[in-house]
Amino acid sequence: MAKKSATSRRKPSASGSKAAPKPRSGYQLVIVESPAKAKTIGKYLGPGFVVEASIGHIRDLPSKAPKGSKQPVPGVDLDHDFAPTYEIDDGKKKKVAELRRLAKDAADIWFATDLDREGEAIAWHLTQVLDVDPLQAKRVTFDAITKAEIQRAFQNPRAINMPRVEAQQARRIVDRIVGYQVSPILWKKVAGGLSAGRVQSVATRIVVERELEIRAFTPSESWEISAGMGFNVQAAAALHAEWTSFMARRDERGRPPLIRERTAWLADHSGLECDLVEVGGKSLGIKAENTSTADLSGAVHAAAEAAGLLDIELVRDTDSSAKGRGRNCIRLHGRPDPLARYTVESIDVTRTRSRPYPPFITSTLQQAASSRLGMSTDRTMRVAQQLYEGIDLPDEGRVGLITYMRTDSTNLSREAIEMARRYLQERHGAAYIPEKPRTYTSSNESAQEAHEAIRPTDAFRDPDSIADALRAMRDGEQLLKLYRLIWQSFVACQSTDAEWDSTSVRMRRSDRDTGAVFKAHGRVLRFDGFYAISGTPKDDGDQVLPDFKKGTQLAPFDIEPKQKFQAPPPRYTEATLVKKMEEEGIGRPSTYASIINVIENRGYVIQQDRRFHATAIGEAVTGFLKRGFHDQFIEIGYTREIERELDQVAQGSKSWTDMLHEFHGELSPKLEEAMEQEHEKAKADPSPYACPQCSRRLEYRLGGKGEFLSCSGYNEKIIDEPVAVPAAKGKKATKKAKPKPRPACSFAMPVDRQRRPLLPEQIDLLSPAGVAMVKRTGRFGDFLVEDKPRPIKPKGKKAQEAALAEPPPFILNLDRKGNIKFPSPPPLVTDIACQKCGAMMNLREGKRGPWLGCQAFPKCRGREAFTKLPETRQKELVKALATLLHGRTALSLTRRDGITPVADGIPVASLTMPGSVAELPLFAG
Repeated sequence: MAKKSATSRRKPSASGSKAAPKPRSGYQLVIVESPAKAKTIGKYLGPGFVVEASIGHIRDLPSKAPKGSKQPVPGVDLDHDFAPTYEIDDGKKKKVAELRRLAKDAADIWFATDLDREGEAIAWHLTQVLDVDPLQAKRVTFDAITKAEIQRAFQNPRAINMPRVEAQQARRIVDRIVGYQVSPILWKKVAGGLSAGRVQSVATRIVVERELEIRAFTPSESWEISAGMGFNVQAAAALHAEWTSFMARRDERGRPPLIRERTAWLADHSGLECDLVEVGGKSLGIKAENTSTADLSGAVHAAAEAAGLLDIELVRDTDSSAKGRGRNCIRLHGRPDPLARYTVESIDVTRTRSRPYPPFITSTLQQAASSRLGMSTDRTMRVAQQLYEGIDLPDEGRVGLITYMRTDSTNLSREAIEMARRYLQERHGAAYIPEKPRTYTSSNESAQEAHEAIRPTDAFRDPDSIADALRAMRDGEQLLKLYRLIWQSFVACQSTDAEWDSTSVRMRRSDRDTGAVFKAHGRVLRFDGFYAISGTPKDDGDQVLPDFKKGTQLAPFDIEPKQKFQAPPPRYTEATLVKKMEEEGIGRPSTYASIINVIENRGYVIQQDRRFHATAIGEAVTGFLKRGFHDQFIEIGYTREIERELDQVAQGSKSWTDMLHEFHGELSPKLEEAMEQEHEKAKADPSPYACPQCSRRLEYRLGGKGEFLSCSGYNEKIIDEPVAVPAAKGKKATKKAKPKPRPACSFAMPVDRQRRPLLPEQIDLLSPAGVAMVKRTGRFGDFLVEDKPRPIKPKGKKAQEAALAEPPPFILNLDRKGNIKFPSPPPLVTDIACQKCGAMMNLREGKRGPWLGCQAFPKCRGREAFTKLPETRQKELVKALATLLHGRTALSLTRRDGITPVADGIPVASLTMPGSVAELPLFAG
């Protein structure tokens, strides 16, 4: 199936790691993935077992092809049925040696890695490095780390499931092919450092297309007229003043009273909120489509007047940031008619039910944790992993608290359902147990029903009983919150429905025959059912309507016409993006979190207020891939089909090599087509601005970090005449250099998300000369420089004079992590020759002491071991270096207050002050 690397073909060695003592002969060796899991399992297996962790994968495809090899995809032989070659990860060689030593003396080897495809593949790789026949291997799997589950698993070992291993291998090779054959095209056609991926590119596309929808969206307009009605008709005028005062309040975020706060106020003041639904025998329908030019203010005025609003004043305003009808803002003000009366003409009460949601699968857990707890998908999975692998509890020791957290099945075992029903019977009574147990089936066709949903391992271990133990741990609050969420979901899903009385009341104006009819809705919880476990919803703002009869009179104390504009499609949150990927069949439970991490880290999307925005780079990459691979991996339907075929491989109904031949056969011609596409950086989009240096039009262009403004003169070339060199006596004058073309204007400026020009980002830092620093982007990345006007560079001899008269600005570089990097002290040039190139060696003081490096760096990377020099020679050089550095003042920088010191290595993000919008002249040409 796969080629073994030279490392994996070696026989187990008797000499292993010295870190672990050699166990006694005849023991049972159990290999799991993580040390935490090993600790928990070891508790249940007893002294005859040695449990070791592989710490994840031990082998992978190599990142580079061997020297002399022309493999376009490292580790994958495209010409021989995609045969993979694996190598042991550098960081795992010591671990593999230790496992080989333990395996040599073990009576049996048990492979207890996770039960998903990734875990199956890890188990197979372990059999390869330990020389175990995978068909004879003892493979054990379990949904939960409990004594009963562990004992069941070890009583029923099986062989390695090779179709599942082949499915994981096929997925890995497909992703490797896309990464290594498509990404280089992006480097050439879009920008360096970018990457394409079978799943990440589609996830980026989903966010980008939502961004384009929002950008192209123009709203339709509609109107609603709401009213506050009071039962004390004589107090309506006084209630109007109190309501107006209440609605004028703002919280610390500047928000008006929330729905539930308004509902509570109305209940305290014998009032209710209702909506106008009918005027003159016709349903209220004041609206206009986004293409309409109709003015709705007349219809709104008439409806508000019919409802009882007097002294109506109309105010118009313009929202320049909106589109279409959204630009025309209209407000209607007035006062309720103190003589207006409404009479209840009908009361309709119906009994409704709310059903509990199914237990969690990976995607719904991530969605709930994001929306209710504010946890990222990645954080959710790491916390869930801790709960699964085991927590130390008083009187119990180490216990796995939940079942396996990577699952797409809502199935529950018979034992789990009975446990939940017993808990409900003992703690809440028979009324909270449905007559028949609830069963749930997944709508996902590929869901593996043999697996269980995510649930607590013991329903009687309620969150409050273990709260202190969890809080005592690192990240204890998150552990407790996520466990509570999982526990509530599981127990509630086996409880009864909640029951509500929903009331609808119609009120017709009775003091005048205008045909105005208002409708009020309310809801009262009559039986809490599963809400006794999960908690009653608190954010829906249902108003509780009092008991009143047909013919009851009410008076309006507030009538408010509201202009509404259709909202654009909402941007994705982590929760809704996971839901979308699940609906479209993109990725699998184990990959959702990593997909989101990748598209964020690549800079294709960013999160603002917990919602995803596509970046200019993300849009450019998606646009390019759609044009070049329009019916290939960038298509959602195609990606879904690949997932379906991988499922078929896992089920043994399709050959993994056939699947790869089909995939690569369709991809190969697209690679050539994509190379013919126009370079994204070559495209220019005219802007409305003029260049402040030469008055040419500025253009929007794409750079390595997104869009920026560039002068159109950059593409116009000016030929500088070569400088004449005075001739020596008796010789002719010569030219110093050949003519060189240069841009007519190289002005450039960053832009914000609205494509507005931005001034450079200000940095809360002063140079040694006391000049404020700003961040700029150069050829080799970001750097900090003094905020000084850029002088016009003279030519020839005047340039030399100007350089002497005006010292260069102070510059600070940033390292790869975006941290400030102080200039290094000068090295001591020694008389020691580099053995590689013959240049002299530099002596520097490093974190671990003096070290020698070639003076020709980076062309030569020769190093010498300083400690190998004779001791007397070492002392001489150290003394000479100290003399060189003596009296050199250490660099000392402060923030702009001139007091607060700034240390070397501080993240520049902590000092960044956002650049403000620049004012540029408009292009008049």
